[in-house]
Amino acid sequence: MNPLNLTLTLTRRTALAGMAATVAMPLRAADPVVRLIAGTYAREGGKGLYPITYDAAADRWQVGMPVAGIDDASFGVKAPRGPWYVVKEQTAGQVSSVGTDWAKQATVTTGGADPCHAAIDGTGTCLAVANYSSGSVAFHRLDPRTGAPADPTVFRHQGQGPVRDRQAGPHAHWVGFSPDQRWLHSVDLGADAIFAYRFDATARTLAPPVMAWRAPPGSGPRHLIRHPRLAIAYVVCELSSQLIALTATPDGRFATRTSVSTLPAGFKGTSFPAHIAIDRAGRRLYVSNRGHDSITVFALDGTGMPQPIQHIPSGGDWPRFFLMLEDRQRLLVANERSGSAAVFRIGADGKLAATGQTLAVPGVVFLGRV
Repeated sequence: MNPLNLTLTLTRRTALAGMAATVAMPLRAADPVVRLIAGTYAREGGKGLYPITYDAAADRWQVGMPVAGIDDASFGVKAPRGPWYVVKEQTAGQVSSVGTDWAKQATVTTGGADPCHAAIDGTGTCLAVANYSSGSVAFHRLDPRTGAPADPTVFRHQGQGPVRDRQAGPHAHWVGFSPDQRWLHSVDLGADAIFAYRFDATARTLAPPVMAWRAPPGSGPRHLIRHPRLAIAYVVCELSSQLIALTATPDGRFATRTSVSTLPAGFKGTSFPAHIAIDRAGRRLYVSNRGHDSITVFALDGTGMPQPIQHIPSGGDWPRFFLMLEDRQRLLVANERSGSAAVFRIGADGKLAATGQTLAVPGVVFLGRV
């Protein structure tokens, strides 16, 4: 039986066992149901990928039986006209192409340890993967017929930071292709840097990396998001709890514009930001804080400069990832340590309100829309 048909009904304030890192499924214009998938860490009780559906008319969530055999799927990305690509975050890192039935089609090494992020170029023919523990980026060509990834070309970063237990060497944490498809960027937490790779989409090649931006020492940059209209990018720093706005220049580099804390004034505890996202209008930006266990909402002015307007509890412990469903006015937060995903309503002003709906998902670390 197709695991997507094996569902459990989740109603308001009802826990759903087994939802982890979520990967979302494509929404047809006439389809009233949003389809997602969640990925999980096996060491925290996850059993693989978990299909999820959301019926907006009934305000009802349904979680399917886990798809076994896809463990430690800490991130996934879908090609424009192809399969999903899901990383396996283990010492012997792997990436697999996965079909619509969530069966593996092809699996290759990422040439490094603990892959944690991936990106596909605009043509859907090249895949980049960030290997965290190895501090490297794997570049895979994709088969134009099947979408299967080839063995990678691996580029290792250089550098370190002053936080000895976290920055003794490079730790690539994010990859993404620039809107003009001329560059691949990688955010490196260990090296306190963003690296830029010249990308040739026709030849499907990368040049070795160059320094694109130097972060404040010890800040530990983690994830980056670009403004949908302006030549501005935002990087969230895991070790300093900073959101830094950057000017993106045509030569692939970045320049610092401003920095603001992701935490409320007066907070004295330990906290590590994780994920960052921006709405389609470029008016609101969101960051998850692990430790403070919150989502911070920033207003963006006409020049793209951020100002915090809300700190709201994440509805669980250790919010690693969250998924925005703007067309359904919902935001789903993956709280890793509590094994739960909390559902929030996105207001007209971009602020969040708790719905009281919580999905029980052991080890949830990624959410995606198919």
